[in-house]
Amino acid sequence: MKTRITELFGIEHPIIQGGMHYVGFAELAAAVSNAGGLGIITALTQGTPEKLAAEIAKCREMTDKPIGVNITFLPSFAAPPYPEYIDAIIQGGVKIVETAGRNPEQYMPVLKGAGIKVIHKCTSVRHSLKAQSIGCDAVSVDGFECGGHPGEDDIPNMILLPRAAEELKIPFVASGGMADGRSLVAALALGADGMNMGTRFIATKEAPVHDNVKAAIVAASELDTRLVMRGLRNTERVMNNPAVERVLEIEKEKGADIVIDDIMELVAGVYPKVMIDGDMDAGAWSCGMVAGLINDTPTCKELIDRIMIEADQLISERLAGFRAA
Repeated sequence: MKTRITELFGIEHPIIQGGMHYVGFAELAAAVSNAGGLGIITALTQGTPEKLAAEIAKCREMTDKPIGVNITFLPSFAAPPYPEYIDAIIQGGVKIVETAGRNPEQYMPVLKGAGIKVIHKCTSVRHSLKAQSIGCDAVSVDGFECGGHPGEDDIPNMILLPRAAEELKIPFVASGGMADGRSLVAALALGADGMNMGTRFIATKEAPVHDNVKAAIVAASELDTRLVMRGLRNTERVMNNPAVERVLEIEKEKGADIVIDDIMELVAGVYPKVMIDGDMDAGAWSCGMVAGLINDTPTCKELIDRIMIEADQLISERLAGFRAA
């Protein structure tokens, strides 16, 4: 399948594995790229620029296909050494960067100067237009269904994607609720040029997370996520568990007086405990509503091949069958 995204990134299928904390390691990124998609290493998960450089080198040994690196820009008071991370990306020969979080404008000159294609994660049309205006090559448009941070507008993809298509000139992919061939065809029909999957790629053989995490996603329904930190205007969609229920209780008790310190131990620093140790109740961890559509843990190749076969059948058979004779 050829779209503006496959052409931009030099990939076979318009499927991107989003950057995910304590998931985006070389093993998963290489598996996705080898299967024809775009695998992404998560920079800040590595801990230091030196470790990121080593992870990129490791991934290079596992695939000769295009790979990307995710950089999430945090508030300035907590800023990691971003120039050093970017230098590791450049020295590693990576030509695709997924940016997220705060506006990446100050880092665009060095990224573009190194010939890097930038795709920025956005949760609104206005943010997507801003990304376009500062020189991003593409955007990932994240609907309200997505795991992690869906923004504060609560606009689902059935509305957000066609609005983005009306406004944007650069390519964009749909993110949030993406799991299969139906997702891809729907995203294309709504104006996107491909799709970004996060939660779906966690439940794969190559995802370097504890089996408890994969089992929890497979067992979950579309009703098993919750929204936390709404009162802090830092909304996050997470898998429900006792720790999340406690967060919601605290938020209800504190009301408008809630501050991050009230829930810090339940929302910060929990990913190693969950993803590595398999402690599913350690705290709040990101998961999309799409868990309700995930029923197995295939290899990345099996998953991507299945998606593309299903998408082709939907386009050539089911949808074509609705055309008037």
